[in-house]
Amino acid sequence: MQITCIVGARPQFIKLSPFLKVAEAAKHNVRIIHTGQHYDDEMSDAFFRDLEIKSPDLNLNIGSNSQAVQTAQMLEGIEIDLVKNKPDWVVVFGDTNSTLAGSLAAAKINIPTAHIEAGLRSFNREMPEEINRIVTDHLSDLLFVPSDEGMINLEKEGLADKSIRTGDLMADILETFRTKIKENILDKFGIKKGTYCLLTLHRPASVDNYDMLCWMIGQVSQTDKTILFPAHPRTRHAIKNSNIEIPNSIKLIPPLGYLEFQTLQSKAFAILTDSGGVQKEAYLWKVPCFTLRTETEWTETIDSGWNTIVFPGKGNLKKAIEDWEKPNAHPNLYGDGNASEAMVNELYRKSH
Repeated sequence: MQITCIVGARPQFIKLSPFLKVAEAAKHNVRIIHTGQHYDDEMSDAFFRDLEIKSPDLNLNIGSNSQAVQTAQMLEGIEIDLVKNKPDWVVVFGDTNSTLAGSLAAAKINIPTAHIEAGLRSFNREMPEEINRIVTDHLSDLLFVPSDEGMINLEKEGLADKSIRTGDLMADILETFRTKIKENILDKFGIKKGTYCLLTLHRPASVDNYDMLCWMIGQVSQTDKTILFPAHPRTRHAIKNSNIEIPNSIKLIPPLGYLEFQTLQSKAFAILTDSGGVQKEAYLWKVPCFTLRTETEWTETIDSGWNTIVFPGKGNLKKAIEDWEKPNAHPNLYGDGNASEAMVNELYRKSH
């Protein structure tokens, strides 16, 4: 079976790793197209190294641009490669512009597409990711769904017949790499387990608006913990350009590789984030998460009590942390670490 996987951003590299390992172990031929949406060493190459992913067969080197320009350039490059190589399946991951471009390019030339991490809905169409999710789910021929909530969403949209509840690839990869956690990184930053909060901010709504970025930094600085802040390049650029003063309690550090970041998540007192994937990783590590957004696509983490929405511009992060009580249960929301195998087996079954 010939599979073309299309990736472009950090969360997709993470999901690709366990899928690729299982597919290649089953003797399937997997071609990787990297769109170049994340393109520097810290946000791209480091993940391929840490996650033991082979080098991409094609890198489109698209880089940053407007939503329309970026997606259009990806479409052009992906289509040329798909026409030339004619895979049995195109596999797309998550909800980025790379996801949308891959599914649309394949659909236009009638190549079957599978969407990994299908069915997520934040119900906020101001988020570009929400548009990407919806369009990709409706274009794709096979939907691999990480959660029960995702299956409910797809059933409401009339997509149940092509949806399969497989569990989540991030559960797979955490099981694989759990023993490779880099404990010495705590010493590198002079911190101890449970004494710090880990912060990530990267969404345009969080960092491109000066007032909102000031609010985020102000809220975080009011907590009584040391804050480790591995800043995304766009976030670091926004902070520099706006001359926002970072308090001493916040340690601004460069982006981290996968293993280093997972270590810091697993040992943190709490996770503070506007990221989707980080919310889920926090849940898998059984670390409380405080999401600096108006909503989340991972609604089951809220329902379980392990994730709390802190409404930007209105919420009180310090109070939310102080009021949080550890839930009595930690339900298995995302499977038992065998999602990759279920996905590869289903692709093979459908192609024969």
